[in-house]
Amino acid sequence: METPIQTPALVIDATVVRQNIHRLADYAREAGLGIRPHTKTHKSRRIATMQLEAGAVGLTVAKSSEGEVITHPGEDMLLAYPPIGSLRAERLAKLAQDRTVHAAIDSELAMESAAEAARNADSIIGLLVDIDIGMRRTGVATPEQSLALAQKIDQTAGVRLDGIMCYPGHIWEARDQQGPALAAVSEKLAATMELWKQSGLEAKIVSSGSTPTAYQSHLVPQLTEIRPGTYVYNDMNTVHGGYCELDDCAARIVCTVISNAVPGHVVVDAGSKTLTSDLCFPAPDSGHGYLVEYPNAKIISLSEEHGRIDMAACDRMPSLGERVTIIPNHICPCVNLHDMAWWIEPNETPQKLTTDARGRLI
Repeated sequence: METPIQTPALVIDATVVRQNIHRLADYAREAGLGIRPHTKTHKSRRIATMQLEAGAVGLTVAKSSEGEVITHPGEDMLLAYPPIGSLRAERLAKLAQDRTVHAAIDSELAMESAAEAARNADSIIGLLVDIDIGMRRTGVATPEQSLALAQKIDQTAGVRLDGIMCYPGHIWEARDQQGPALAAVSEKLAATMELWKQSGLEAKIVSSGSTPTAYQSHLVPQLTEIRPGTYVYNDMNTVHGGYCELDDCAARIVCTVISNAVPGHVVVDAGSKTLTSDLCFPAPDSGHGYLVEYPNAKIISLSEEHGRIDMAACDRMPSLGERVTIIPNHICPCVNLHDMAWWIEPNETPQKLTTDARGRLI
């Protein structure tokens, strides 16, 4: 039977997805941690449901519009993004009418936006104070600044002080070398929580975590939950970082060799509009992904529709029309480029998996 898959196509191995979800769920249960997976990786309600059924305490989204299609009434959702601006805050407050909604903030302006929108919608938005633990992207810098913001939240109608959020996105050491960096995270959280306690405030939720640090989260005893996202699919960032094996990569791009006109090179029908142009963070010289069937090949450049591959280190060349498979460097933006993926179950016809939250950026 001819495959219905036309290239370039994003394909998802259902068996590997299940293994990745349940492996982390088992770890979290043993560590006494909740999992609130970041759905920006898969942008799929189907995958979110699988994560919830495996025991996730809730879901993380990047934007309010993403939450509208990924989460359902009655569920628990965290917006890991400051809801500054009336449109974003209004959409978030509307979501809070029929589900438990939290948002991470690091400014009074974000708090005021959320509070005003919640009061107008007759809802409550729980707020987590975002603390910078080394990423230097968002988050207040000191425990004292976190306390000042927490006190403002506690005194403001329309919002509820739920706890603390942080993101260890700067930690890319090997798993067995993450101890010192995570100890520093623990120390800052402990100081912050003690300062809150002295002022009569409590952080019921302490949310952190990333895919690189996920299985070392027990080294930060203050945490109540973790928010990894990439783990569900994995990519070459997580492979080269040592956080998974190639066989743990559930999401791959199937493409076709369309040219061999340049000696020693081939071109495939997957360019930056399919793979994104992201280089691999732990191995920036490794090229634009990994060619599964030709592991010594190097994807040297991407234009919009073309991927140029250097085959010099390979003992054979792919033929014109041959289908090959690429594991992307960074799967999260790659997924957002595709309206749908092909869901592959053993011994079954491939099914379409809609990218439900594709382009939901508000």
